[in-house]
Amino acid sequence: MSGPAAVVCGLGTWVPPYALTNEELSALVDTSDAWIRSRTGIGRRHIADAATATSDLAVEAGGRALKSARAHAGPGVDAVVVATTTPDRPCPATAPLVAARLGLGTVAAFDVAAVCTGFLYGLAAGAGLIAAGTAGRVLVIGAETFSRILDPADRAGRAIFGDGAGAVVLRAGEAAEPGALGSFDLGSDGTGSDLIAVRTGGSRQPYPAAGQAADPYFRMNGKAVFRGAVERMTASSRRVLARTGWAGQRPDLVVAHQANLRILHAVADRLGVARADCYVNLDRVGNTAAASLPLALGDAGRDGVLNAGHRVLLTAFGGGLTWGACTVTWPDIEPA
Repeated sequence: MSGPAAVVCGLGTWVPPYALTNEELSALVDTSDAWIRSRTGIGRRHIADAATATSDLAVEAGGRALKSARAHAGPGVDAVVVATTTPDRPCPATAPLVAARLGLGTVAAFDVAAVCTGFLYGLAAGAGLIAAGTAGRVLVIGAETFSRILDPADRAGRAIFGDGAGAVVLRAGEAAEPGALGSFDLGSDGTGSDLIAVRTGGSRQPYPAAGQAADPYFRMNGKAVFRGAVERMTASSRRVLARTGWAGQRPDLVVAHQANLRILHAVADRLGVARADCYVNLDRVGNTAAASLPLALGDAGRDGVLNAGHRVLLTAFGGGLTWGACTVTWPDIEPA
């Protein structure tokens, strides 16, 4: 007999106050608003100041999610999962610090590193803890300060990526109730690990001694990633939709990783979903990697696009390479 289902009962988001517009970015690197919008659909992205770390964003979003969940699940959680590519430090994980700063005591806390698919992997981990009976409530956070790992001279990277955080609270419940996470499909292909990478700083290529060459910045093969993102998110989405029991009905809303407007449209077209039903907020926040999905869910709720009872498909693609999808019938909650 399977264990309890993981039910979404709280949602919170946070972005740094400063939004860097395309016009402002054009004064810093060789680009333009027209160039950025035509290739990505992005108009601005939020950038954390020098005093703000990933844990700060995670605490803000996590605290809001806990507030949102209080009416449905009571105070506190039993575990914290932080999905991030930009932890405060290489060691230790960021999640224990976030749990402590949120006043959650000595709960289990760990990080998940799956780049832009990180939040989906984190949801699956949280759902597994609940199904196993290890936790009754789990706080899952996607948080990034991606601006810290971008090459200042890389006009493409600086145009695409921004900082932010989003979080959900999961509680143990029944599979048939609103908010219950449905089927997951997760995958990876390590033969493409060099397509999205920060090459320096790990055991393969440690930081060199003074005077030696190093590349500490994020690098991406945009064309190959574009093709992979469309193919993998489409295939993964088809697999979970085939297992949802929605009797062949299309989802009411697709919330995909906010990487590029052309990718979002291509995935919607391949799934036979109207482009208007594929939610877009990357024009306002850019690509926020592991924070992308929860930030999009929060904005969709505030925009009145995501409402209780909607059948929602979540999907993402990221470094690793990693990808995934899952389904949820949205509950009656207010994003904080």
